[in-house]
Amino acid sequence: MKSPFLSRQLVSYIAPAAPATRRLARGDEPFLRPEFGFTPRWYYRALGIDFGVQWHTDPAYRRDSILRMRVELHKRFPGIPIGQGLVPEGVPDVLTGTFGACSIAAIYGVPVLYAKDNWPNCEHQYLSDEQVDKLEPPDLSANPFMDNLLDQLDWIGREYGRIVGFINWQGVLNNAQRLRGEKLFYDMLDNPQRCRRLFEAICTTMIDAAKLLHQRQRESGFEVGFFTISNCLVNMVSPVQYRELLLPFDVKLSETFGCLGVHNCAWTADPYLDAYAEIPNVAYIDMGLDSDLKRARELFSAARRAIMYTPMDLANKPIPKIRQDLERIARDYGPCDIVMADIDHGTPDSRVHAFYDICVELSGKYS
Repeated sequence: MKSPFLSRQLVSYIAPAAPATRRLARGDEPFLRPEFGFTPRWYYRALGIDFGVQWHTDPAYRRDSILRMRVELHKRFPGIPIGQGLVPEGVPDVLTGTFGACSIAAIYGVPVLYAKDNWPNCEHQYLSDEQVDKLEPPDLSANPFMDNLLDQLDWIGREYGRIVGFINWQGVLNNAQRLRGEKLFYDMLDNPQRCRRLFEAICTTMIDAAKLLHQRQRESGFEVGFFTISNCLVNMVSPVQYRELLLPFDVKLSETFGCLGVHNCAWTADPYLDAYAEIPNVAYIDMGLDSDLKRARELFSAARRAIMYTPMDLANKPIPKIRQDLERIARDYGPCDIVMADIDHGTPDSRVHAFYDICVELSGKYS
């Protein structure tokens, strides 16, 4: 069975209690498309769901909690497309959000720290100089983390046929920081060759693990057909360092999978835009509100663009100021997504309703 997503653009996708990721666009997206997401703490406070180790390792438990979360979202936000699945009813996405952003680090043996009301985190257990200099990609056929993930895929396949959803493989820089810690940034200045060895091993593991997952999904009838990189830490390296040390690996990931999403969090992306424009097959790119939106639209006219609107702004800005922000985004950057992720339990539901209504209004105005 072919995937229902046929466009070569990507859009933001936030499954219930999962960090933001991407999916293939359907082709009928509104001009200004909001994608809402809530923190695990929001769901813990609302429903008492425990997001500890069982949530990430037991797909049946996770499935039951996702169904509860979707009921709560429908009750509190009727008519707003929040927490919807990827495919028609009856085939829920039980995969997205599993292990948060820790999968690659866990493959390399870094312990995962779980929390009842938060996403998992990685223990601060960093590689020494000598360990990095001898680092090789792990054998995924004999890896405890991958064994557990593949077992979960088998369960999903038996229950639903299609294995829909995504694992967040992060980006080379993010994963390198989880393995090396702050010494990574010293290495970039003092020993760039050590960085390249670390980046090469991580990139190889990202490709091999994703291919293994995609193959299992393809056999079940769900085609992924793209890859997303998360460059959440890119503003901690200079544009020159990004171009010389990291851009080659982002290009390699794009060429390997043929369709790429680039995530930058809410940072100003301006210093990196020229380098990003050299990556082939960019189908999605996001950035912060202070970026040069007009220039980004010119450079990435074929991609679906997105703004990472911060949860602090949603919670604290006056509604007229939010409207002003969204008007500027629509005028200078649209058509695009507005990624309204990580909404916490203290934000009134009325804020979400107001934000959505403004997006609908401006979509009608600008489309």
